Amino acid sequence: MINKKESVAMLLAGGQGSRLYALTNRIAKPAVSYGGKYRIIDFPLSNCVNSGIDTVGVLTQYQPLVLNDYIGNGEPWDLDRSYGGVHILSPYQAKHGQEWYKGTANAIYQNISFIKSYKPEYVLILSGDHIYKMNYAKMISAHKKTGAACTIAAIKVPLSEASRFGIINVKENGEIYEFEEKPKQPKSDLASMGIYVFSADKLYEYLEADEADENSSKDFGKDVLPKMLAAGEKMFAYTFKGYWKDVGTINSLFESNMDLLNRDSELDINDPTWKIRSRNPIAPPQYIGENGRAVNSVVVSGCEIEGDVENSILSHDVTIRKGAVVRNSIIFSGADIGEGAKIDYAIIDENVKIGKNASVGEQNSEGKISVIGRDVVVSDGAKVPAGEITDKDV
Repeated sequence: MINKKESVAMLLAGGQGSRLYALTNRIAKPAVSYGGKYRIIDFPLSNCVNSGIDTVGVLTQYQPLVLNDYIGNGEPWDLDRSYGGVHILSPYQAKHGQEWYKGTANAIYQNISFIKSYKPEYVLILSGDHIYKMNYAKMISAHKKTGAACTIAAIKVPLSEASRFGIINVKENGEIYEFEEKPKQPKSDLASMGIYVFSADKLYEYLEADEADENSSKDFGKDVLPKMLAAGEKMFAYTFKGYWKDVGTINSLFESNMDLLNRDSELDINDPTWKIRSRNPIAPPQYIGENGRAVNSVVVSGCEIEGDVENSILSHDVTIRKGAVVRNSIIFSGADIGEGAKIDYAIIDENVKIGKNASVGEQNSEGKISVIGRDVVVSDGAKVPAGEITDKDV
């Protein structure tokens, strides 16, 4: 008997993440820290295993070292399988000259042989830079019922903001009749989430046609999906209800982290029925000193707090020294905030050292977030103004 999988997931994790500036200069966007003890990629990986999908190809390209090391053999997500499991798929030089991934469609095309080796009926295409909890099994079930060639996950957005998204226009039964890319006057409030279920044979057919088209930009949203619709393929929207955030910008990443501190937020990452798994280092418990204080904050193991922390998220092994004040900020692992330092509306990356009496960011009504890139040293008394982003010593 030939082994086969009903569904295979392909997770696009190779993007540069240029809108995250200093945070992605040396690591891939899906490897960026989130919520104290997670990285962004933990969400789609956890969604896969919670949905019963145990074969995942992770397509990496830009600065993959940290991401590859983090995923490892997939054991934290129960994806260390002898058949299936998680596989890192990097671009490679093939006999006919394939090289860097040219777009989302080309990235999947270059890995068709990986998909075909499992003989799946359905292929799930995912993005590695969204924060959400979603049962993909329900989406695949809806795809089967309609007999669609492709099903696209969509979420309702305020009509006033719809022009920022790729909008899907549908009939009453959910069948798609039109795509609009960032329309000035949107006809609907259904935005594409960049999550697709394909019937495998249709995926192969259209990827091969797209690869042969010299005028194509090799992108699902711009090329493959409109061509499928124009050819009369049956395509349906699957409306997702729940928390979803594209964390591709500094402000959206900051806002999504702050949502974790809001008791009314739709995002519950402590839900035991839908566990978000991660690879966490072994560290001692948090320590809050005699003069230390942490209010409405996430403080992960290994942290030492001698100063004042409020409305903030601290990853592993963060040190807040005496007299330091951290407010409305996200501090990544290994950062050291010096005595008397002031941090407000800021993201401090891994292993940053903030000197004595230095200040980074400030409260402001414009939503300006200051960002200090990994391994940077901010000297004693130095000041980083609101909204400044740097990956060099200050």
